[in-house]
Amino acid sequence: MIENDTIKLLRECDAGVEMGVSSINDVMDYVRAGAFKQLLKNCREEHECLEREIRILLSKYHDEGKEPAAMAKGMSWIKTNMKLLADESDKTVADLITDGCNMGVKSLNRYLNQYKAADEVSKDITKRLINLEERLAIDIRCYL
Repeated sequence: MIENDTIKLLRECDAGVEMGVSSINDVMDYVRAGAFKQLLKNCREEHECLEREIRILLSKYHDEGKEPAAMAKGMSWIKTNMKLLADESDKTVADLITDGCNMGVKSLNRYLNQYKAADEVSKDITKRLINLEERLAIDIRCYL
């Protein structure tokens, strides 16, 4: 049970991290404020660092990880492009990223509750990812 929950939790973190990196990449060219752009770059780097940790752990379980759901990725891309088409401002980017962070925090907390038997290392990674998303949402409030 522990190994099964650990793998499932790591897979969800893997998909979440990939979605976060993808979302940041999707909006980066629209960001005008240098400080905002740097916040996003730093967050992307932290996501990529966590992604490497997750992939190392998954490989120990002979698991390839999990891609974000195609529907979720597609809907995110459509929403991002439609909103930015209407308004290419930092405010719009901050709104989109905040929504993504909030969805990530909600999902990851749900998975933490769902996969209670996961090992402590995987739970710690999940909590670090949650904190990263929460911190970004707070740090970019001034751009809303």
